[in-house]
Amino acid sequence: MHIHSKDSFKTKEKLQVGAKTYTIFNAQKISHANIKKLPVSLKVLLENLLRHEDGLHVSHEDIESLLSLDKKSLTREISFFPARVLMQDFTGVPAVVDLAAMRDAMKTLGGDPKKINPLVPVDLVIDHSVMVDSFATSNSFEENVKMEFERNHERYVFLKWGQKAFHNFRVVPPGTGICHQVNLEYLAKTIWQSKVGHGEYAFPDTLVGTDSHTTMINGLSVLGWGVGGIEAEAVMLGQPLSMLIPEVVGFRLEGKLPEGATATDLVLTITQMLRKKGVVGKFVEFYGPGLASMSLADRATIANMAPEYGATCGFFPIDDETLKYLRLSGRDADTISLVEVYAKETGLWRSEEDEKNYVFHETLHLNLSSVEPSLAGPKRPQDRVLLTNAKNDFHQQLISGFQIPEKLASKDESAVPVEGASYDLGHGDVVIAAITSCTNTSNPSVMIGAGLVAKKAVEKGLQVKPWVKTSLAPGSQVVTDYLEKAGLQKYLDQLGFNLVGYGCTTCIGNSGPLPAPIAAAVEQGNLVVASVLSGNRNFEGRINPHVKANYLASPMLVVAHALAGSMHVDITKEPLGEDSHGKPVYLKDIWPSSKEIQDLVNHTVQTKMFDHRYGNVFAGTEDWKKIETTSSQTYSWDESTYIKNPPYFVGMKVTPEKLHDVKGARVLAILGDSITTDHISPAGSIKKDSPAGKYLIGKGVPSKDFNSYGSRRGNDDVMVRGTFANIRIKNEMLHGVEGGITKHVPSGEVLPIYDAAMKYQETKIPLVVIAGKEYGTGSSRDWAAKGTRLLGVNAVIAESFERIHRSNLIGMGVIPLQFHQGMDRKTLNLDGTETVDILGVGTGMKPQEDLKVIITRASGEKQEIQVRSRIDTAVELEYYKNGGILHYVLRKLIE
Repeated sequence: MHIHSKDSFKTKEKLQVGAKTYTIFNAQKISHANIKKLPVSLKVLLENLLRHEDGLHVSHEDIESLLSLDKKSLTREISFFPARVLMQDFTGVPAVVDLAAMRDAMKTLGGDPKKINPLVPVDLVIDHSVMVDSFATSNSFEENVKMEFERNHERYVFLKWGQKAFHNFRVVPPGTGICHQVNLEYLAKTIWQSKVGHGEYAFPDTLVGTDSHTTMINGLSVLGWGVGGIEAEAVMLGQPLSMLIPEVVGFRLEGKLPEGATATDLVLTITQMLRKKGVVGKFVEFYGPGLASMSLADRATIANMAPEYGATCGFFPIDDETLKYLRLSGRDADTISLVEVYAKETGLWRSEEDEKNYVFHETLHLNLSSVEPSLAGPKRPQDRVLLTNAKNDFHQQLISGFQIPEKLASKDESAVPVEGASYDLGHGDVVIAAITSCTNTSNPSVMIGAGLVAKKAVEKGLQVKPWVKTSLAPGSQVVTDYLEKAGLQKYLDQLGFNLVGYGCTTCIGNSGPLPAPIAAAVEQGNLVVASVLSGNRNFEGRINPHVKANYLASPMLVVAHALAGSMHVDITKEPLGEDSHGKPVYLKDIWPSSKEIQDLVNHTVQTKMFDHRYGNVFAGTEDWKKIETTSSQTYSWDESTYIKNPPYFVGMKVTPEKLHDVKGARVLAILGDSITTDHISPAGSIKKDSPAGKYLIGKGVPSKDFNSYGSRRGNDDVMVRGTFANIRIKNEMLHGVEGGITKHVPSGEVLPIYDAAMKYQETKIPLVVIAGKEYGTGSSRDWAAKGTRLLGVNAVIAESFERIHRSNLIGMGVIPLQFHQGMDRKTLNLDGTETVDILGVGTGMKPQEDLKVIITRASGEKQEIQVRSRIDTAVELEYYKNGGILHYVLRKLIE
């Protein structure tokens, strides 16, 4: 790491911590009236600018602009240098594929391949590959791990090659945990240390990650957020992250959670409030007296769901609770001392007195005592439903959302016999109950709570309904240790919540297939069945192809819904089942008190568990150790349906080509509001009759070995065929039809989107996609942009974009364009038969300027409109001019 700062504000000084001396940049030394007014998250950004003030990437004026707290400063572009990068394997494999391809391209262009190497520390945690194939048995974990290694051998060989070929690159092997929980419990330091020359520098730990829930680490006062894989690759190669000075929304918390409410209920409440407020592209900083009684695990749960409430991050400053967690999780004494001394010296320590001075752009307020037990669903995380109203709301969703006639909405009227079983399946039956996801499994209170609910249920003689697929997939092996020590795992096992793996599983769509008789009944009756999971995402088509209604809930409520077995049961009033004497058992009979939970947490969660589990975290299992790979600097691209050299750099020249206007573009798809990256590039199962499925069959891969789209992201041939292939996506060019199909307008043929795009490419016709609000919401999925580009799409014109996907489109050379207020696909009466010209691209385009779009209708009538370019910064414009961020970086490194 290199630190070259002009230090024009004279903030560089020495900090003594015990016997160690560190060089720091202390913003408290700046004599500016606004220093005390800066929220802590902006102070972290300020330190980053002070440390990198080189006059090129960071100027004196950039720092003055951030200090001004002026609304005009929000349009100023700054460079952010994260201390490190975090990856998971679904996004990490394609990132390493890109780096390997860049080494090949560097060699072809006459440069040194070794220049393509991470300059900042990179950790890749393999957590996205394990699936819930086996469940509810004592062997489920071993069986799922065995299948994981069999399916992903080629990918794991490749990652092991990357670990050898690249410096500053570590891989946490499969079966360890979820990347964000591993980051929280082990990787993060809160204050980072780095040797530079003969000295040691200390500065705030910051990061970007290739998963949107990287934000979880803001609960540990580490500023970080998710970016696309292509942006992360640029950061790895020493490029700063270009961003606008953010607005900071203050969220004041006071009071305490009431009896019966959990951290999950709190985060769903906050998510709903912030989505309603509108915080896309903004920082949210939590403050107020409510933090004094809030555990760090609860803070991490709230920070985790920043993508769901739309913010760049949800930040919590350093305080005693931060230090307490660092001690609990086994961080060394020197690190903990440094965190405390540094934070107090530099103004990063949380103080209610200091909070009175902070200037936020907007504020919200929540009294924790008002939080009530809740679910969120059935399609979006921000659609919170009070538990007391869940039954009624589901009934209304069946009729108005899923278009089920009211007379057929009950279970009795929709019942389908299940082959080989003595029960029927109907609308509203819960067929998946999954304790999953770092959002909640990182939080001992809700995990111990779920164990206590299971214990009381077993003691009452309750059983899970036979149609429910149950699973427990913690984000860390430490969870297993404390559940075992508390004596609760055996009760979870008795209800079918056996360990299935340490990974994301159901939350990312790796729920595995439903038992065949259950799936057949769902298909026969076209049933709207439900999942209840302790995750963070419930977008349609994500969790399981057979499950249309998906609800987020605390692990405790996951267990309760597995017992009830149906969304038609009001679990706050109706019995969950009967005890061994035939007496009804209600939720209140098995719900533990807050004190009961906290006493058990205090007794069972111990530092030695973290020390034991993370003592040799990079070693892996025997299966991992057995994997052999080469140690060459460039990768030998063997014939593989998992790993393939992508075509991004084919024909690339050292100098970029001139930009041109887009002329005569056809519309590939017209899409509605809240189109997620799951819709654009699904992560889940691959259908046999889809373009990707047909490709794999053509390569000799049987359907049982298809694995998932997520696991195939190292192969562009699979992924481009999977783009817009979500089974629930609705293309408005074809009314009332679901799935990734479109009309090839010149021929009138209705085709899969991939096939239509290839026909357009044959005739060299450019393409555009038209969309509604919040286009690209959800995961930081770079393949949603890569696939779009490889289909031949030049521009996406939408009412608004989610932050990460907008950046990813630019990073792949696709221009995001935004309709002005009051104009959209409906007011323009677009039906997809139009051609589109985009003018101004080739004539000195500037960031955020209006471009002229000419729409030519099938009748020949022309309409001219203005749209706003969402290339927001000068650096983004340079990326676009180069054909994408990787091309830009490659050319810079050749220079």
